[in-house]
Amino acid sequence: MSSSQAAPKSNQEDYKLKDTKPELGERWPHGGQRGGSGWIYSERATSTYDLVEQMFYLYVRVVKAKDLPPNPVTSNVDPYVEVKVGNYKGKTKHFEKKFNPEWKQVFAFSKDKIQSSVVEVFVKDKEMVAKDDYIGKVEFDMHEVPTRVPPDSPLAPQWYRLENLKGETRTRGEIMLAVWMGTQADEAFPEAWHSDSASVKGEGVYNIRSKVYVNPKLWYLRVNVIEAQDVEPQDKSQPPQVFVKAQVGQQVLKTKLCPTKTTNPMWNEDLVFVAAEPFEEQLVLTLENKASPGKDEVVAKLSLPLNKFEIRLDHRPVHSRWYNVERFGFGVLEGDKGNERKFSSRIHLRVCLEGAYHVLDESTMYISDTRPTARQLWKQPIGILEVGILSAQGLQPMKTNNGKGSTDAYCVAKYGQKWVRTRTITESFNPKWNEQYTWEVYDPCTVITFGVFDNCHLGGGSQQTPGSGAKNDSRVGKVRIRLSTLEMDRIYTNSYPLLVLRPSGLKKMGELQLAIRFTCLSLAHIIYLYGHPLLPKMHYLHPFTVNQVDSLRYQAMNIVAVRLGRAEPPLRKEVVEYMLDVDSHIWSLRRSKANFFRIVSLFSGVISMSKWLGEVQKWKNPVTTILVHVLFFILICYPELILPTIFLYMFLIGIWNFRFRPRHPPHMDTKLSWAEAAHPDELDEEFDTFPTSKAQDVVKMRYDRLRSVAGRIQTVVGDIATQGERFHALLSWRDPRATSLFVIFCLIVAIALYVTPFKVVAAVAGIFWLRHPRFRSKLPSVPSNFFKRLPSRADSML
Repeated sequence: MSSSQAAPKSNQEDYKLKDTKPELGERWPHGGQRGGSGWIYSERATSTYDLVEQMFYLYVRVVKAKDLPPNPVTSNVDPYVEVKVGNYKGKTKHFEKKFNPEWKQVFAFSKDKIQSSVVEVFVKDKEMVAKDDYIGKVEFDMHEVPTRVPPDSPLAPQWYRLENLKGETRTRGEIMLAVWMGTQADEAFPEAWHSDSASVKGEGVYNIRSKVYVNPKLWYLRVNVIEAQDVEPQDKSQPPQVFVKAQVGQQVLKTKLCPTKTTNPMWNEDLVFVAAEPFEEQLVLTLENKASPGKDEVVAKLSLPLNKFEIRLDHRPVHSRWYNVERFGFGVLEGDKGNERKFSSRIHLRVCLEGAYHVLDESTMYISDTRPTARQLWKQPIGILEVGILSAQGLQPMKTNNGKGSTDAYCVAKYGQKWVRTRTITESFNPKWNEQYTWEVYDPCTVITFGVFDNCHLGGGSQQTPGSGAKNDSRVGKVRIRLSTLEMDRIYTNSYPLLVLRPSGLKKMGELQLAIRFTCLSLAHIIYLYGHPLLPKMHYLHPFTVNQVDSLRYQAMNIVAVRLGRAEPPLRKEVVEYMLDVDSHIWSLRRSKANFFRIVSLFSGVISMSKWLGEVQKWKNPVTTILVHVLFFILICYPELILPTIFLYMFLIGIWNFRFRPRHPPHMDTKLSWAEAAHPDELDEEFDTFPTSKAQDVVKMRYDRLRSVAGRIQTVVGDIATQGERFHALLSWRDPRATSLFVIFCLIVAIALYVTPFKVVAAVAGIFWLRHPRFRSKLPSVPSNFFKRLPSRADSML
């Protein structure tokens, strides 16, 4: 069946959100005294892992050995330890010629997969040619292994004398071990070797561990190029026509060409860059002369370290400075004087690091953090977001391994400045992570993003499926959840479909099971935020242009991707770009259609009302028409009833809709995204490179221009749809706090207007509307801020 045809009803059900009932909370390994099955039954468990299913592991900590007997032949020993539990074996690294080695390594064996009652720890001697020699072993009975439940202190390791193959104690050789039964809450869990990833070898071991990453601290660097003095070109027969080129890392910006030819040019232009701490780049300024239409010659050059600039925390201007610039290109002409620096020219700059802006590195539709760069401007958190990444179900094979399809899945979550990456579960289509993470929430009108990926950096003989790209972690799917749509202190346990659009069409790659809880720390603070701007006030007092915002966002994304790619294990560029929606601004006919039909659905109510009024006008139902006439005459006689009736009507609608409020967080909507009916040609255009890879230069130029213009139109259409959907969100209880506030406001206004004369209300409203500019603020009004915080269906767009 072609992708342009409607999907079957069974597929429609697969694309929907599903309720799950995992057994969350702390469970005692042997039942214990907390409930019959060992589960903690309480409304809020005290464990920090109460949003995941407990997974039990047998931990073996290999610390060190001493007095190992030498090899009779070589008189040396190259020791390593092998821990064996049933069919699972884990090995430490080996040391050369060391009788008292230290390993300090932990092995974790999943209890569900253990089919043995004995834990065997072997100490062996590494041989280059022959079979490794046996030095000694220690055995533990599984039934005698103690259980450790955090926050208990770690189990103290003990010395054990090695035994030979017959079970007799050796005269030499001891090993220090600790063996215990624990859960994924154990401190040793993140860095331990795991039995469910036993096939990973070498450097691949570092790429499977769970990690927490922190965004680099991003700053806007504002360079105000004012003027220059005594600019001398190489050709002194005519005055120069100069412009300034500024560069920070890979970012290059230019001022406009000075309109007149002069040695003292003026520009007074702002150039804005993105910089990340620690500052590794310098600000490099070059004065260039337009010598001829096709030739620019460098006249002077200046390099400045970024950490020397002033940090600005408000709208007050910083002090300007004159900088001497080094004349460029005179060393060769002046021979031996080439080493001398000439400071005959200077440039007037006003440079600062903007601490009162929030550096946008993600789309404002899915923004997860709104705090300014400077930490001293941060407010107190208003809530805590706790997320349990439980498991994935029914994942599709992403590559072939020894002729069989396989998937090595891991999950990434991004909220605010914190990224988390679960461990990789190898060769499993139903991986279970059961990892819990916590974020501080500073604004409820933000979005957390989850992405599932296939790890392609484990080594071995695996091959990716065609079209997935070499050496890139493949996308499995993405989930977005807006915090304002969550009820406070409620645990949401749902299975989210992982949907991916490909040139071949829409495909479900599996399901992601999550447990989420948003806990409120200050309800008054949340109510306070709904009336304030989403971004810091500098974004409104000194806003950037649309082109600047797009360019700076792209540069910030690149910096974040590069910095996180340098971590260990790296969070790779393709992962960061997918999570940050780096290609969300690219033209797509499918998205344009989806945005158009979002607008059409908004006006469906207006169309229905106009049809109803038409029917009233035509007396199709005489009784209805007579009642409308009576209501009209009543409002004419008593105009003061109009506004209170409208507000009371909206209050009643909001109360009525409370019964039908959404019970689940939003998810990717295939019908809304127009993904099921997309034509293959449309998808081919959507997944085309930019610039296009299509043939013929003329077609390429026109095609790119069309896509660029259409992309802007698409964004505008989407913004219009978002504004309309926010009106619907006022009474839909999609954001329970916002709807509660609005409904209460409607009731208060209705009562106030019932007892206040209409003429007084009209007079006050008119005076307020026509007030003097001195009494107006540059910041958006409270109703505007409240409205912009309301959720839209943009979160459900693919």
